[in-house]
Amino acid sequence: MSRARGRVAAWAELLRVSALATVPGDALAGAAAAGLRPDRSTLLAIGSSLCLYEAGMALNDWADREEDAVDRPHRPLPSGRVTPRAALAVSAALTAVGLTLAARAGRPTLATATALAATVWSYDLHLKHTPAAPATMATARALNLLLGAIATTTGCPAVRRGARASLPAALPSAALLGAHTYAVTSVSRHETQGGSTRTPLLALATTTALAAVTSRPRAPGGRAGGEKPSGAGPGGPPAHPGPSGPTINPGPSGNGTTPLTPLITAALAAAYARTPAVPLLHAALNPSPPLTQRSVGAGIRALIPLQAALAARAGAPGTALLVLGLAPLARALARKVSPT
Repeated sequence: MSRARGRVAAWAELLRVSALATVPGDALAGAAAAGLRPDRSTLLAIGSSLCLYEAGMALNDWADREEDAVDRPHRPLPSGRVTPRAALAVSAALTAVGLTLAARAGRPTLATATALAATVWSYDLHLKHTPAAPATMATARALNLLLGAIATTTGCPAVRRGARASLPAALPSAALLGAHTYAVTSVSRHETQGGSTRTPLLALATTTALAAVTSRPRAPGGRAGGEKPSGAGPGGPPAHPGPSGPTINPGPSGNGTTPLTPLITAALAAAYARTPAVPLLHAALNPSPPLTQRSVGAGIRALIPLQAALAARAGAPGTALLVLGLAPLARALARKVSPT
């Protein structure tokens, strides 16, 4: 392997590029939860999320470089393939770029991205090794979804004045995504030493419960549940002019869904439950580090069908299928670079 290719491989491993495909679905599911179709502001939120996610990966290894020298000497920093100074500099630069992209989507989006960045840095620098670690990671994923909801709402002139109303509509989806992240993070705390049977079983139970909840249609009351955006007349929601036409998602009771939407939602929820089920069961029966790490990787990949199921549940089957299209990319990248 040439020196240049070796450097690229080292950075790809440091930044966990195989997990990148799990990030865009957060913002897309957030837009769906807010009752809107993705637009330019959603793309800015996705770009911001990707930067902040990668900043967290680099900072994580920088903070854990001494621990990894004992438990994972093959990692880029302890092996010397990437210097600690370079990792920290890249983390700071990616954080700055992520916040800049969020600022272009409006002040509410920047405020949310700032909270997300603060959560990521707090986790990596201190909270990762405390009992608050799973809750902190869950908060980060939930904020990532809310970032998409707030950015898309802020960028929509027709509903900008109803931005406050979009946040409660997105909170259930954010909570479900956060619960999954909490479970996966709890398992990951044992991936270098193994030894936990109870934690994988609890994660498996959590996944099953979340799949059951997600498979059911969302209760009406939010815009994604059929409520008309502010200013809608008797004929339905007004379409605001986006880059390529209307961007308001009518919701389950509108033209944005089909009779197949409940079936799509149920199928996606089942795919979500199936993705980590066997690896988690194996980790529970034999809590060795390799099997525990494999279950964590499966839990990370399960984010994509979960995001897709949340979008479909919110009445956006098109967005759901778009998110699901990222799954083959995640699998392909995982064969080259471990997501953990």
